[in-house]
Amino acid sequence: MSESTRALVYTAPQQCDLREVPLARMQDGMVEVRTLYSAISRGTERLVFNGLVPASEYSRMRAPFQSGDFPFPVAYGYAAVGLVEDGPADLIGKHVFSLSPHQEVIRLPAPAVVPLPDGVPPARAVLAANTETALNAIWDSEIAPGTSVLVVGAGLLGCLIAALLSVRTDLTVFIIDVLPERGAILTDFPVRFITTTEKLNPVATVFHTSATGAGLQAGLEALAFEGQVIELSWYGDTPVTLDLGGAFHANRLTIKSSQVGHVATSRRASTTYRDRLLAALGHLRDPGLDALVTEELAFDALADNLPRLLGPAATGIASRIRY
Repeated sequence: MSESTRALVYTAPQQCDLREVPLARMQDGMVEVRTLYSAISRGTERLVFNGLVPASEYSRMRAPFQSGDFPFPVAYGYAAVGLVEDGPADLIGKHVFSLSPHQEVIRLPAPAVVPLPDGVPPARAVLAANTETALNAIWDSEIAPGTSVLVVGAGLLGCLIAALLSVRTDLTVFIIDVLPERGAILTDFPVRFITTTEKLNPVATVFHTSATGAGLQAGLEALAFEGQVIELSWYGDTPVTLDLGGAFHANRLTIKSSQVGHVATSRRASTTYRDRLLAALGHLRDPGLDALVTEELAFDALADNLPRLLGPAATGIASRIRY
């Protein structure tokens, strides 16, 4: 049994390669998982790749099973699906999701893996981590029935929020992006895509996912009286400038941070992290979500392609890695 495995390692700003990393020693209560798929988290991993994680956030930004320390070198990632090859008998042979980096073999405590629910294929299950973030934001919002909602940014997280919200027949869900071609992504869901030139009546809640100050400003300007922006974008060490004059105070507007490191306040007493992840996986039974994976590439090609996948001109929505 090998005691090391290949992993994607971020080595310096805008540099990475596939390297051998040591595996944890196998002990009772652990599992060994052969990775089948993982997914790139473009927002967070772009900051890691570019060396933009602030020193003050090194501890909070650690992925649960990363190896190495910020800023570099670090094997980072949190969206892996694989097959259990060793460990407790009730898990061997099962497909599981874990918050693990991009690497071929993973060893971790058995409670840290979650078997996939029936009806969720391994290839789609790589969306679980982002779906968990989307679900937590919806819980944070405590949206009132019968209201209109706007999602700013039709990347992976924005599309997942819109898709999850669209099952509520009492809501009217809009999503906006500067790229009009993204209007074709959510055609299987009752969501209306609008362009930046269209006028929209004020909405009660905005989910902001564009990771730009302009997007956050647009979200504030779309709000009705006492409306709220649920802010999901994380900017690393990049400052954001907002105009909080005008109607911000008169309309009693709110910007509320949503971060997946804590279960939403309204659910925290009754919902564990594992409960939330199981709920997110359950939402992935919908085959319409397959449209969000716009590229798949082999693990062997990942290091060469990562500058393109995380570059400022990156296209598509989600990138899936095949092992």
